[in-house]
Amino acid sequence: MEEKTCRGDHKGHLCVLASNEKFDLIKGLTKNPKHICFNCGRVADSAENLCNPMPLD
Repeated sequence: MEEKTCRGDHKGHLCVLASNEKFDLIKGLTKNPKHICFNCGRVADSAENLCNPMPLD
């Protein structure tokens, strides 16, 4: 099984925001997704908001 990794400042990642019930903030960060997290499958506008991002295109 592949080990899940986290890059960057984890406190701004969608997984942390969701666990802290910051759903209004998440809505603003996911309006025009360009990246997907290879760990959890969440999408976001910016790679900075994901633990292990990869471009959608």
